[in-house]
Amino acid sequence: MMHGRAPGAPGAHDAARRALRGLVMAATVRIHRPDAGYALDEPGTFLGSGYFVAPSWVLTCAHVARGGEGDEVVVVYEPAPGRGMSAVSGHVAAALPEGAGPVPGSWPAPDLALVRLSEPVDHECVYLSERPAAYFGEGKVLYAGWTVVDGRLSMLDGTLTVQGTIGGWTTDVQMRLGDNDLPDGVSGGPVIDPERGEVIGVLKSRSDHARGGTSTGLEQLRTLPAPSGELKTEADDLYQAVVHAHDRYHRDRQRHPDARRHTWADVQGQLGARPGRTLSPDERVQLLGRLADLPPPASTRSLLDILDSLSDFEAPAPLPAPRGWRDGLGALYEYARDDGALYLVLDYAVHAMTADRPFLASSTPAAEEALWAGVRQAAQRLGPGRRTALVERRKARLEARRPTRAGDHPGTGSNAGGPGGAAAAQSSVLVEIVRRGWEPDRCDWSVFVVSADGEAKRLEEVQRVPLADLATHLSAPLKEAFRQCDTPGRPAVLQVATEHSLLSLDVDEWRLGPEEERLGTQRPVVLRCSDRDQLTENGENGENGEYGKYAEHGGQGGRGEHGERGGAGGRRESGAVGAQSAAALNGDYRLDIDEERRARWRWLHAHPVTAAVLDCDDGLRKPVPPVEELRGLSHGTVPVLCRLDTHGREGDAEGLARLVRGGFGVALWRRRHGLPEAVCGEFHRGTLDQIAGPIGAHRLPEAVRDLRFKLRSGRPETFWAHGIALLYDDPHQPLPGTGDLLEAP
Repeated sequence: MMHGRAPGAPGAHDAARRALRGLVMAATVRIHRPDAGYALDEPGTFLGSGYFVAPSWVLTCAHVARGGEGDEVVVVYEPAPGRGMSAVSGHVAAALPEGAGPVPGSWPAPDLALVRLSEPVDHECVYLSERPAAYFGEGKVLYAGWTVVDGRLSMLDGTLTVQGTIGGWTTDVQMRLGDNDLPDGVSGGPVIDPERGEVIGVLKSRSDHARGGTSTGLEQLRTLPAPSGELKTEADDLYQAVVHAHDRYHRDRQRHPDARRHTWADVQGQLGARPGRTLSPDERVQLLGRLADLPPPASTRSLLDILDSLSDFEAPAPLPAPRGWRDGLGALYEYARDDGALYLVLDYAVHAMTADRPFLASSTPAAEEALWAGVRQAAQRLGPGRRTALVERRKARLEARRPTRAGDHPGTGSNAGGPGGAAAAQSSVLVEIVRRGWEPDRCDWSVFVVSADGEAKRLEEVQRVPLADLATHLSAPLKEAFRQCDTPGRPAVLQVATEHSLLSLDVDEWRLGPEEERLGTQRPVVLRCSDRDQLTENGENGENGEYGKYAEHGGQGGRGEHGERGGAGGRRESGAVGAQSAAALNGDYRLDIDEERRARWRWLHAHPVTAAVLDCDDGLRKPVPPVEELRGLSHGTVPVLCRLDTHGREGDAEGLARLVRGGFGVALWRRRHGLPEAVCGEFHRGTLDQIAGPIGAHRLPEAVRDLRFKLRSGRPETFWAHGIALLYDDPHQPLPGTGDLLEAP
């Protein structure tokens, strides 16, 4: 076994580097316009470079693949050294970011495209790293590509120095490369880690003002759209189909190599590479090939749960989050302890072979047995205690695994609840939006993944974003968060927490891309009030809360309905005594209203509910009742607001505030912009029919989503639901930071 350095004399390492260069160049291709015809060497049709990543699949830049006409291209490659160039047509199967169009001088990150060949051909494939490129922090990388030299198309390769990164989030991060010229045409070519002998990225652009350019890490392919429905075959998920084909290709090449040609694992072995400090390159390709014979993970969430359950692994998951079996293995490499690395890898393999399946293929049982045979063989290097632990782990997980059969596989079924209802076992996504008081047209925002047990993990936070641009700025982090939470057939709930004055934001109407459906039809979207504590303490907009009424009356005498000063028998205390009395009374009130809020929530989720339209009487606007009257409503009541004006009618924000102060965690309203002023009877009838029922409030998030879906499908019977919004604010799931002490700036 090798232990981290190249074997033999220095000349052996040089020979390995030359062999690596040959493998890279054999898999690097040219991309031409579809009208290239037989003029394969014509520079006028040349668009850029790319490289084979799996049989019949080419990876390149989106700006290269879509630089011609439409999605059709011609891929020009050399089947083997000395055999001359061949051409095959291809189609752009996917491009990132989705819906992006050409921008003069640049293309939005990550600028990647997958091209599917129209027919099978004989070609080499690169070896793709399973580690995120962000782990490659310094040193040199190799690159290759095609360019025009003296009017002729020529292959170019060389070295570049890593000079850091550009961008601060998943789809924006690029590696900065320098110390060499990058001529036109090399964009789309491979970037290679020369020490490990694996491809880590794609050349994206060259610098306009200095030598070098940028590259995009391969891990950005994980952001390819996941299928919205249930997986029936591997081909239903483009990402899984390509990476599984890649891993099977290298496994099969290693099993039956051409004696005259080096494989990638051969060269990696000569370089002294040792993935994760425990596997040899040959062991790695065999393990990855066996994992690729299995159906993919049921979801990114299920894969993250597996990583979280590994006893010897405690580390944050990389971004973008792992999506396939190879990604999970790559996450282990960076954090495994030397003395536990092999056990950690084998434990992960046992979890993979016993995981719940999104579908069953005829070959799955045999693939599971083959993987177990490989694990048992590798486990001979462990002590008896750990070998026994692996056997027991496999037995226990097989006994606990849910059966998979057509139409009844793990993770399916309707998401019939929200954050605290029947779907509480599923993770959810939380967005917190905070308006900047001195810049009311701007806000700060954070995106969290909230696990089933309520723990919130922040993915990203940004300050000073224009309110009007929120959907654009939140697109990438929300897509990543959804991927970490969605399970097959059950899109995660999106919780949007804002202060009461922003509860009218039409988040359900947002699109995260030009080709995307509205969020409200994709998944349940519910609202939460983030300034509930301040409202219940201080009141708002001229109606004093209970604290104001008690404080002004000193806790004595009667209370006016709207908290007027004075009142029968009232007196005002002053100084420290008055402050202490007010504080004590406020504390009592807060305990009272918080318990009332929890009691309402419990009742609504255990009994039939009724709807009560509070601000409209036969088509005429009326004010939302005072807080005291609202608190007198039965616990089974869901308040409905019909007349809410999202364009700032004075008193509407106060109406929402009264619901919050009244202890309601569930409420419904509609944003009226663009609707006839007087026609509201259908809305009243619709909410009564949709909300009243024997099931309880846990069904409301999915019921509202279903209404939005039918509305967008053009169902006239749901037109009344235009602009509908749902407050669904679980008192048992505090927002991140609730109760934290604040320090003055």
